[in-house]
Amino acid sequence: MSVFITGASSGIGAGCARAFAATGRELVLVARRGERLKTLAQELEAAHEVKVHAFELDVRNRKTVEEFVERHRSLLTRVEILVNNAGLAAGLSPLQEGSVDDWDQMIDTNLKGLLYVTRGVLPYMIERARQGGDCHVINVGSVAGRWVYPNGNVYCGTKFGVRAISESMRVDLHGTGIRVTEIAPGMVETEFSEVRLKDKTKAKTVYSGMQPLSADDIAEAVLWCVKRPRHVNIQEIVVFPTAQSSVSLVARKM
Repeated sequence: MSVFITGASSGIGAGCARAFAATGRELVLVARRGERLKTLAQELEAAHEVKVHAFELDVRNRKTVEEFVERHRSLLTRVEILVNNAGLAAGLSPLQEGSVDDWDQMIDTNLKGLLYVTRGVLPYMIERARQGGDCHVINVGSVAGRWVYPNGNVYCGTKFGVRAISESMRVDLHGTGIRVTEIAPGMVETEFSEVRLKDKTKAKTVYSGMQPLSADDIAEAVLWCVKRPRHVNIQEIVVFPTAQSSVSLVARKM
């Protein structure tokens, strides 16, 4: 069986790839940055002697995703775990000043990308489950999908959507035996803030004076959910760093 991970070239996606590779799982990794993904695949194959299939793929492009699914049907029949990790935040402005281009980027990645990939892969997983496979969908959401914060507007909206889709998916898959889990992290130090703020120096200040979560922390939570007995489904996990008590309350040592 194999694990399919989106947005696998960095951050939580790469952390999940490393965690699953350490268990000996075959991997199917996709991301927009093909060269970085290729380097990760080589690292994992050398370190863990696992087979890693790495593909450059922009989940925002419906046609490209559909072509990918059609081209790799034989590979997808082996997928038992889907980790919908690809996602981002773009901009941090009040709604009335927001960039529509940023909105489109977040909606296309966080919602439509998740849907395109899931629509393509899930039928194979359903068939795999019918044949006795232990199948599991992990959707990486955010605490921003539960509580809004100033200037979070559209990003929060997309993550509220991920939460709703996860719940709906669980209902639609009722009786198939496929488990569905949403992981909702708080502050995780990855490239997230660099992408959002478009400034590495400003991004560093987001985590100054406190210890944020790491990508490996979230990957560990994902792996823990997958390793539960087949009759146990962890529907959702909300993970904050200890220094963060809410979406907008962070204890900092300056």
